Amino acid sequence: MILQLSVSNYRCFRGLHTLNLAASSQDKTLPDNFITTDLPGLAGKQRWVKGVALYGANASGKTTLLEALETLAEMVKNSARVTDPKEPIGYIEPFALCPGQASIPTAFGVVFVAENVRYEYRVAATRERIWHESLRAFPKAKEQLWFSRDWNAETGVYVWTPERPTGFNRDPQLEGYTLSNMLFLSKAVASNRTDLEPVFRWFKDRLRFMDLSIRSRFNTRFTMKRVQEPSALRDQIVTLLRHADLGVTDAHVVEDRPPQETVERQSQSLFPNMPPETRERLLKERWLKPELSHRGTDQTNVRLPWESESAGTHRLFGLAGLWLDILSNGYTVCIDELETSMHPMMVRELLRLFFCPVANPKGAQILFTTHNPLLLDATLLRRDQVWFTDKDAEGESHLYPLTDYSPRKGESLVRGYLAGRYGAVPFVPAGLLGSFPVAESLDPAKAEKESHE
Repeated sequence: MILQLSVSNYRCFRGLHTLNLAASSQDKTLPDNFITTDLPGLAGKQRWVKGVALYGANASGKTTLLEALETLAEMVKNSARVTDPKEPIGYIEPFALCPGQASIPTAFGVVFVAENVRYEYRVAATRERIWHESLRAFPKAKEQLWFSRDWNAETGVYVWTPERPTGFNRDPQLEGYTLSNMLFLSKAVASNRTDLEPVFRWFKDRLRFMDLSIRSRFNTRFTMKRVQEPSALRDQIVTLLRHADLGVTDAHVVEDRPPQETVERQSQSLFPNMPPETRERLLKERWLKPELSHRGTDQTNVRLPWESESAGTHRLFGLAGLWLDILSNGYTVCIDELETSMHPMMVRELLRLFFCPVANPKGAQILFTTHNPLLLDATLLRRDQVWFTDKDAEGESHLYPLTDYSPRKGESLVRGYLAGRYGAVPFVPAGLLGSFPVAESLDPAKAEKESHE
């Protein structure tokens, strides 16, 4: 479970920005939308939202926020593979619109729960080296700083603290083997430090990232594999498709292999230098595709070619298996442009599964970007589940919650958002070609003023 995410000097984010998933204690609405915990070191019982919707204009930074978490996860998973101490850290992309910003470390921080223990992990790095790395654990009420590693530019060495950490055994030899462009967490797990395994596994196994935007090549492979064999998950996938008002009654996987000579000709044309053994494996592979049964006349079931199904059906089929797998395992998933090729009501129903205790028994969480204002519905999302990103005149992105605006009870969040009351929308009052008169009603400052009168 993720509790908090922070980032600074990464792509369009220059200053420090923090996404906090703590649910407001003042908001009593939609109790199924948050998880209640009793974590050591925090006062009383705590509540954390199961999902966050990120709104913002194009290129405002909402996708970048999710990519910051993905970047940190990739660093943790792959950093131990580095063998060249001079190799640049390719994951680091500092804010580009300010001269000298590349010399300032990019920083990531995440607070999460793994195996019922709260952890806080921080990393700060330039492309040349790791400047700071630390891990705090809270197995009991008092914070335990397991390790902190800071680069001293004057002496040219790392300073490791604390001298005798509580709950963690230092290994000076392993610390010395950790390259300056490598994370100690990754190196330690690769060296069989099992005490750090829960932290590493959270990044590797508990996080999921999905890009549903039109630029992605989202495929159906995961769902197809689950549909092929009888299982509870297969039954759930078919049930979901049946209730999605697509007219679907069943799902199948069929072989769709072109003639052998066509496969050979295409492989020769596209991959002329392919090794013979690889080509032989390719020629023997099965070519599979989904096929859905639909309600026909007189209660018949008719199978339709996959190519005749709509883009929305393709997207929902591919998503169904992944979605149900996330819910059944309690993963945390980050999704870019959730609504692509799907009706707003279908997106709403998918989100309702996350907020349903029966469908989501293990507390799966979702962080997603969207442009769909219809999801700003008080019967679907709490106000502390809505966050915005916006860019200022200097190209710097800012992250802030809807609760900063203290919207009145009963206020139409949809109208307020579309009117620019909360920012995070494109502001083009004169039109894309600058040829229209500026309407006074389009002034976001005026709209915000009116909302507080």
